[in-house]
Amino acid sequence: QVQLVESGGGSVQTGGSLRLSCAGSGYTYSSYCMAWFRQVSGKEREKIATIKPGGDTYYGDSVKGRFTISKDNAKGMLYLQMNSLKPEDTAMYYCAAGPPRTNGICFTSVYVHWGQGTQVAVSS
Repeated sequence: QVQLVESGGGSVQTGGSLRLSCAGSGYTYSSYCMAWFRQVSGKEREKIATIKPGGDTYYGDSVKGRFTISKDNAKGMLYLQMNSLKPEDTAMYYCAAGPPRTNGICFTSVYVHWGQGTQVAVSS
């Protein structure tokens, strides 16, 4: 059974930093697409960072240049380093995992395993 458990959320002031972690188990970690999503109450879930099995990374425009996604396959860990945080980054943050399509692309639809979320609050 696949399990994903996030940690590291909290409250920070504008300009601060946080590092989110996601511990994964129950699947071949290195072969899966991994991503961070976030959601504000009443709004759609937003994919903000992706890391493909080979290590290629992609970012949403809202976090590009400020956030960094990384993983440690040996430890089964996914990370999100968040710098220069803004009030608009306030949200529930989720890690997600899923097998890539046969062409290796990590479409949003491949993410079938989700963590429970960790809250991030950024005050001005």
